[in-house]
Amino acid sequence: MERSVFYISDGTAITAEALGHAVLSQFPIHTTTYTLPFVETPARAHEVCKQIDDIYQQTGTRPLVFYSIISTEVRQIIIQSKGFCQDIVQALVAPLQSELGINPIAVANRTHGLTESNLSKYDARIAAIEYTLAHDDGISLRNLEQAQVILLGVSRCGKTPTSLYLAMQFGICAANYPFTADDMDNLCLPAALKPFQHKLFGLTIDPERLIAIREERRENSRYASARQCRMEISEVEALFRRHQIRYLNTTNYSVEEISTKILDILGMSRRMF
Repeated sequence: MERSVFYISDGTAITAEALGHAVLSQFPIHTTTYTLPFVETPARAHEVCKQIDDIYQQTGTRPLVFYSIISTEVRQIIIQSKGFCQDIVQALVAPLQSELGINPIAVANRTHGLTESNLSKYDARIAAIEYTLAHDDGISLRNLEQAQVILLGVSRCGKTPTSLYLAMQFGICAANYPFTADDMDNLCLPAALKPFQHKLFGLTIDPERLIAIREERRENSRYASARQCRMEISEVEALFRRHQIRYLNTTNYSVEEISTKILDILGMSRRMF
């Protein structure tokens, strides 16, 4: 089954995408998605409405529309379209209003906008991203006392994307350090990392998956050979066990799942942005 899906918001549309995707993942359908942020004016809403209606006319099937819009006028235009429209925020606001006994105060862009109330959080997240970029792939081993987690592993096991996701999504200062082919003859924990063993977390991966990833980067190389990949993983996992470093096999997990598992295993607090 194929359906067109619209994520519409008067802000970034990140919330609409996240909630809509979470719901649709429960259904075995293929989707063509349209993400439309900053639908703030009636004129823009009419354009979006026409886009939805055109797809309905072409396919004969109602597009699925997930929206989060504060303006009543703009919202009314969207729901008059031929789409199957779902207000993802109001579905929860109404029962919460009843439970809390107070009326909500509708403010556009409150979730992801840069407001006075969340400015300090935003600054902290930017600082975390800058720190993580400066400490990616062993570029620098200075100021590791500022790191909240230090990821270890062989090349291409997911250290960099996980570090960046932790910084961008949760404001976590994450450093990462690679073990390379040159390290394997005498693999040991670098002296600069030893004082921070409580912050160390290892990532590993199935050899077959690592081979496939490295083949895309350097086809038919020693770097991507089955023998090299198996040897590196075996040596690094032995080092993790020897130093009692907690580690996770990333083979079957997305970067979102890897990051969340690390926070859970290390007992680290999540900060919402």
